[in-house]
Amino acid sequence: MRKKKEKLLIIGAGGHSMSCLEVILLENKFSVIGFTDNKIKNNLNSFKVLGSDRDIHKIRKKCKNILIGLGGINDIKLRWSIYKRAKKLKFNFPVIVSPRSHISNFASLDDGTIVMNDVIVNSNTKIGKNCILNNKTLIEHDVKIGNNTHVATGAIINGGVKIGDNVFIGSGSIIKENVIIKSNSIIGMGSIVLKNVNGGVFYNKKK
Repeated sequence: MRKKKEKLLIIGAGGHSMSCLEVILLENKFSVIGFTDNKIKNNLNSFKVLGSDRDIHKIRKKCKNILIGLGGINDIKLRWSIYKRAKKLKFNFPVIVSPRSHISNFASLDDGTIVMNDVIVNSNTKIGKNCILNNKTLIEHDVKIGNNTHVATGAIINGGVKIGDNVFIGSGSIIKENVIIKSNSIIGMGSIVLKNVNGGVFYNKKK
């Protein structure tokens, strides 16, 4: 007998959330009950918008799994705030991995992280809680990424890089091996990062 899928709620009903939905459907492990969103009220295709983010305590009674589908630069701290609130409500944060991606058997992914399509994560890499590895990112060996960090589409993180918490790595960025990027930083789209980046800065340097 096929095991019944557990229910899952997605926070946010914007573009990134819909991309997350497609990965969840492709993985085929969870049954999505709907979305919450503070602005969007209309149902999305066949999926319901069940209320605002403030209503998740009501939804907890019928669903124990949650994924935070907010993905923009301005959403980084909001993502973590929602994560902490949902954690207090005893939601589970499953790791979602697209079957179109490759994760080394010697890598680790922590709670609430989603790995989108065509991502490669190589050996001895550790990814923290509530992270996003967006489409076509390459995370090389021995990389350490903290909590609540978003690596955007097509970024290349070379071996031995260390990235802190609440960091946004822009699309197409390339991070040189063994570089340290401290917490709360933003790496601009297409940046070439050849040296360490201090915390709380916007780094946007091309070749």
